[in-house]
Amino acid sequence: MFGMGMGEWLIIFLIILLLFGAKRLPEIARSLGKATNEFKKAKDELTSYTETPSQSQPPQQQYQQPPQQQQAAQPPQSNNNQPQA
Repeated sequence: MFGMGMGEWLIIFLIILLLFGAKRLPEIARSLGKATNEFKKAKDELTSYTETPSQSQPPQQQYQQPPQQQQAAQPPQSNNNQPQA
């Protein structure tokens, strides 16, 4: 991998072990794994959004008009104001 043999990887691992200690090494590996997973999730979300932007948008809400208030029943008005022919 990357043109390095097993001996080089072993030396790098031993240097890391000496720098951080055996207790912190699992914590570092766990945090690197979490960061890698978060990066992959963000990359996948971004590619899915750029491929299908219309599907990822939330649907528009349809607003209904409020019901109109019913007016009290009024008696029919007579047309007494019209001139007689």
